Amino acid sequence: MNILVIGDLVGESGFKKLSEEIGRIKKENNIDFTIVNGENVAEGMGITKKLFDGIINLGIDAVTMGNHTWGKKEIFTFINHPKLIRPANYPEGVCGKGYGIYECKGKRIAVINLIGRTDMNILSENPFLKVSEILEEIKDKSDIIIIDFHAEATAEKIAMGYYLDGKVSAVFGTHTHVQTADEKILKAGTGYITDVGMTGPKDSVIGMDIEASLKRFLTTLPEKYRVAIGQTMLNGCVFKIDDENNKTKKITRINI
Repeated sequence: MNILVIGDLVGESGFKKLSEEIGRIKKENNIDFTIVNGENVAEGMGITKKLFDGIINLGIDAVTMGNHTWGKKEIFTFINHPKLIRPANYPEGVCGKGYGIYECKGKRIAVINLIGRTDMNILSENPFLKVSEILEEIKDKSDIIIIDFHAEATAEKIAMGYYLDGKVSAVFGTHTHVQTADEKILKAGTGYITDVGMTGPKDSVIGMDIEASLKRFLTTLPEKYRVAIGQTMLNGCVFKIDDENNKTKKITRINI
């Protein structure tokens, strides 16, 4: 089973880049299942119904979110779509769902979205305890389990990888928009990468306009962020999952 994960889409240029490249990527890598993080696709913050539908129409199997889940208020009109997953460790009672289970080639694939607590400015529950609760809940309902851990701190992501080693098929990080080069298969067979990167403007500050970003750092004034323009890039990762034991056999980073 070849599972493709695509790093945070930033702005409509990120969606356009995904549209241009997804067919070729799937074909060249014999992809069976695809996960895309879409929390920044609408003007850099949130997701709209139009863009969500556009992503799904590309053949994407699951769309994960993060700290900008509620960035566009219209999300409340489609938050319960079966292919849309928001962080599972938002407070109990929040609308939407934190995981989904999908059938693919005779396998039940669970996709779980978590959000970190270090430097995220989001009042969330403990992701380590929440994921343990979910794993107990789905232990007889899933074969392959993939985690999108949307977090700022490298240490928190690495800790999550080791915590889940042998319990899930793969853990990939999102949120920092910078692809890391630390992909590895942990001792008990879980595939891991700290961050898969982003899909959006290449010459930017994590997708945002350079001048606006510099003004914020130089003056501390609340300059409004805006998505950068120009050439776009696509970051992602392919996890090759063993059909016999559901563990990761190989990890390949994608940087276009």
